[in-house]
Amino acid sequence: MAKVAVINPDSSKGKGSAGSMEVSDLILEAPFNPFLIQDAVVYQQAKARQGTHASKTRHMVSGSTRKLYRQKGTGYARAGDRKATQRRGGGIPHGPVPRSHATELNKKVRKAALRSALGEKIRRGELIVLEKLEPATHKTKDFSAWLAGMDALDVLVVTHDIGPNLAQAARNLPSVFVIHFGQLNVYNLLLFKKALVTKDALAALEERLTK
Repeated sequence: MAKVAVINPDSSKGKGSAGSMEVSDLILEAPFNPFLIQDAVVYQQAKARQGTHASKTRHMVSGSTRKLYRQKGTGYARAGDRKATQRRGGGIPHGPVPRSHATELNKKVRKAALRSALGEKIRRGELIVLEKLEPATHKTKDFSAWLAGMDALDVLVVTHDIGPNLAQAARNLPSVFVIHFGQLNVYNLLLFKKALVTKDALAALEERLTK
């Protein structure tokens, strides 16, 4: 068990110290594995795809089913109706159909990837542990000024409890994303330069990732 510093967000001196907390070596010493990280990111992005793209077959296109001209004697190739796939405005052969793009990645691998990403964030000093995060006001201006004081304008906020003030203060900041610790994954962790994690959320994450 090693210790990481905990910041008091309510300190009048800015980044006031609130002591430290112990974090499992399984997270802090997890080696950075780019191949594992890539697999986890591809898994998350594939799950997020809607897969609703589709095209119309000849049976879905509106139009007459009348044969355009007689079968023989015209000098042209035989033709069916105007909805045939080789004609302009006709159906699309072998087009895309709605489907799921999700891939499989077992839970043990997903946990290992998240441990690797978290450990690297901590080693680089890009993960800040907060004693708590309960803004006194819902005003975006105040929250943005506080983030600037923390040198964390492009940041992922991971908390145990998203209060109404925090949700409202952060929702209009395009480079700030607030999530519950249960929603944390490798993709959204790497999407932001820094991460602010509350002490309770990190403890819950540690319990989840070291079982």
